[in-house]
Amino acid sequence: MPVAFVLINTEIGAMEEVIKALRKIGGVEEAYGVYGVYDIVAKIKAKSMDQLKEVVTWNIRRINQVRSTLTMIVIEEK
Repeated sequence: MPVAFVLINTEIGAMEEVIKALRKIGGVEEAYGVYGVYDIVAKIKAKSMDQLKEVVTWNIRRINQVRSTLTMIVIEEK
């Protein structure tokens, strides 16, 4: 099962709203607000790489207040 962490930048003041939207998306296991260069870290789990791509491209990146994302695909999960 592919797993990825997605680092997300949001519009100023939109972090909580984006986290709520993320938690409603199938495949989003966890989503947290963080300090630093990015505003949110989300853990995504999917049945296939194609499904993982769909979640990031067609769901997460389409949230209005999302400015940018960086996806890190996990090589090996223990």
